[in-house]
Amino acid sequence: MSKYLFGIYFLDVDERRLLRDNEEIRLRGKLFDTLRVLVENAGKLVRKDAFMESVWPDSVVEDNNLDYCISQLRKLLHPAKYIETVPRHGYRFVAEVTTPNAHGRLIQLEPALQPPNAQNQQIGFFTTSDGVRIAYHIGGQGPVLVRTIHWLNHLEFEWEAPLRRQWLSEVMRHNTLVRYDQRGSGLSDWNVSDFSFERTVKDFEELVDAAGLEKFSILGGCQGAAVAIAYAVRHAERVTRLIINGTFANGWPALGPGAQEHLQAMLTLIRSGWGRDNPAFRQLWTTLFRPDADSVEATWLNELQRVSSSPENAARMIAEFPNIRVLDMLPKITCPTLVLHSRDDGAVPVQEGRLIAARIRGSRFVELPSRSHMVAPGDAGWEQLVQEFSAFMGWHEGVVEPMEEISAS
Repeated sequence: MSKYLFGIYFLDVDERRLLRDNEEIRLRGKLFDTLRVLVENAGKLVRKDAFMESVWPDSVVEDNNLDYCISQLRKLLHPAKYIETVPRHGYRFVAEVTTPNAHGRLIQLEPALQPPNAQNQQIGFFTTSDGVRIAYHIGGQGPVLVRTIHWLNHLEFEWEAPLRRQWLSEVMRHNTLVRYDQRGSGLSDWNVSDFSFERTVKDFEELVDAAGLEKFSILGGCQGAAVAIAYAVRHAERVTRLIINGTFANGWPALGPGAQEHLQAMLTLIRSGWGRDNPAFRQLWTTLFRPDADSVEATWLNELQRVSSSPENAARMIAEFPNIRVLDMLPKITCPTLVLHSRDDGAVPVQEGRLIAARIRGSRFVELPSRSHMVAPGDAGWEQLVQEFSAFMGWHEGVVEPMEEISAS
């Protein structure tokens, strides 16, 4: 039996049929055969001579025949970017491919929790209008969900953390998930001059255009949620759902006695301490964001801060936080919105979440029983977050089982 599932597509090799959301797409001979070769070798480099032997076994054809088939398949599968070009060598099918067994359940061809490497998480890049190279990843199946930036992120380092990878894999069972590293961090360019909020929103706009996305949901936490809010107001026709987690709408830290001095002290600590091998300076942020993290997670968060960005870039990013003001945009949001916030968040007070929800018409506000700014597996509020998230996103598969605790070794 040669049947494969990827994204919203079902490929039946024996019957030579391709279905998209259960509607048949007619592919003429060589187009179908080219897609078959790609899907059967998902995740592997297929060299041009292998295509020639399989698709044109009895003919002598030029490379442009293959190039034409690849071009047509990309148009067919748009907006998903499932076919990667390996210059001068061939092509690789980068979608997560599954095959149904006799009982109708799915068998993973490549388990999502295998040790990460370049073969199971294909990183793409695009260049912004001001010349900055941005790294992004697209994976999974179903309706598109785009996750905006964190203060710091690193696509590869995040994927190496088993519990985080397990959650990302769960999301990608239901949604096509788009993640990216913001300018100045992760796998994106670090040599950056503009960290302004307006430029950050522009990066998001250019990302979704580069990925060919038309309609999608957005997930945003902290300052990334402000990016999501700004985009949802400016491009309301493209946003289907909005999830806001632990954010502020009128600058951070909140205005008050000593606020400016507090911010300057934190920036000094970042600039002077983050580049050192001793994690003591970075532990300040780990404790602020995840006060109940165990030693394994705390070590990981300390290292995330070190590998994700330079001390100067990290400081310049957070120095922009007081300028992030989206309060007046909130009443203009028209899509269904879920607002999540930890009850005892030490970084952004829960009052910020309540204010945001009150200003978005029809939004749902959920106060999580947690002290964490970044609610994660193992946290007191994690199970409720997963339940609210899955219900809001329409994962119609019954109750989502809490993730197992697994070793980070």
